Amino acid sequence: MNFSDKDLQQIINNGLTLEKVNAQIELIKTGMAFSNLKKAATIGDGILKIENEKTYLDIFNTKSKTKNLLKFVPASGAASRMFKFLFEFVKDFNPENESLEAFISRTDNKMIAKFSSHLEDLPFLRDVSANASSNFKNLSDDRKCFVFVKTMLDEDKLNYGFFPKGLLPFHKYENNIATAFEEHFYEGALYASSNGEANLHFTISEAHEEKFNTILEEIKEPIETKTNSKFNVSFSFQKSSTETIAIKADDTLYRENDGSLLFRPSGHGALLENLNDLDSDIVFIKNIDNVVVQEQHDAISNSKKILAGVLIAVQEQAFNYLNLMESGAITEAVMLEIASFLAQKLNVVLTEDFDDLSASDKQAYLKSQLDKPIRVCGMVKNEGEPGGGPFWVEDQNGTVSLQIVESAQINTNNKVQSDILSNATHFNPVDLVCGIKNFKGQKFNLLDFVDHNTSFITMKSKNGIDIKALELPGLWNGSMAFWNTIFVEVPLTTFNPVKTAIDLLKPAHQAS
Repeated sequence: MNFSDKDLQQIINNGLTLEKVNAQIELIKTGMAFSNLKKAATIGDGILKIENEKTYLDIFNTKSKTKNLLKFVPASGAASRMFKFLFEFVKDFNPENESLEAFISRTDNKMIAKFSSHLEDLPFLRDVSANASSNFKNLSDDRKCFVFVKTMLDEDKLNYGFFPKGLLPFHKYENNIATAFEEHFYEGALYASSNGEANLHFTISEAHEEKFNTILEEIKEPIETKTNSKFNVSFSFQKSSTETIAIKADDTLYRENDGSLLFRPSGHGALLENLNDLDSDIVFIKNIDNVVVQEQHDAISNSKKILAGVLIAVQEQAFNYLNLMESGAITEAVMLEIASFLAQKLNVVLTEDFDDLSASDKQAYLKSQLDKPIRVCGMVKNEGEPGGGPFWVEDQNGTVSLQIVESAQINTNNKVQSDILSNATHFNPVDLVCGIKNFKGQKFNLLDFVDHNTSFITMKSKNGIDIKALELPGLWNGSMAFWNTIFVEVPLTTFNPVKTAIDLLKPAHQAS
């Protein structure tokens, strides 16, 4: 590609280099490489089923007192998708021309049928009532539903579609309407707190920083009083240096009207940079919209503590072995013990020539396999939810490992791959506990453990022109490809995302 001096300055201003941009372009042109699934991870074959929960709860409750804990919450997403069906409703429905019942019958719109019949149960009611016309309560049911939705979405009213999802009303209590942002504090006090202090980090859009800080000032002190915890809260933004260049369908550069290049956010894989900047022993990762009402927090908390207990137990054993190797040569018997630990506890598939290596090469190999970040990932039984899942995957070097793979990474036109996908028993609810320090207490450079071959190529449209965009390896997909991985079955009750507004009517989001 030929870049002008102005282009080069824009690249530098974005924190990128010409080499990086050219590498991005080459990746986009080459196209995405599909994952090579070997088999689905299942109970007893890649997924651990916890039989004695108390063991791991006790480990967490005892050992966490000496750990620096952090809850990491990706929270930059806007709520536009959550209200997509409501934007379509106000465009298609005219209460002057037909009744709501007739509209629902004509369109078979089950989502609007459910939404309209539960207005009183939605957490938006208070804000809508305060911002709608003065006669809102006296409107007919048809008109009330229409005005309700218009008030939620209109730019001069609540403008919910352009809110960050984390700051929307989520849960209605007797004396309070709580946002998802607020619920993460109550959860954090239960499992991300050590010695009375809880650390929370949210990745947000820079455009929403003021809103988040305003809400933080309102809720922080009251929640600290209720939970008897001190909260250390930090925010970060996706770095411009993680943005990727966009090119047109014919592989030429896309340019804005002013002639500048187009750089786009590169998906949640960009947040690896944010995670890499943090200094904690144990990091809990959970999406902003996966929260429950407070009466269910204890059950959610126990599940997180169990995952962290598994992490601590395995990490301590790995550190013991690493310290032993650090002190000098170890016996053949100890090496076999470490090899067994890697295979049985960390799901590492050892190299085929392991038995043929010299003693020093064996020790070096074992150390390289042990000395990695560790992630313990909750997996729930597959109930037909969309999204990624746990698989055994073979990479380009022939190494087989446990990975979280998105459906877009799988070549479903290949019958073998499609059959493996259809045999998956569990899916990924984004429920991770991560150990990001080594046995010496030093932070890993997480950027060293990324499989860059797992980038995504997506087709988008910009000003009516088709463009090809590059997304970095997903945060819990290719960005953690070379971590040591443990999958643990967790209850389906831990997975309660809010993808559409009517999800807020589910029991997990309704206080009794």
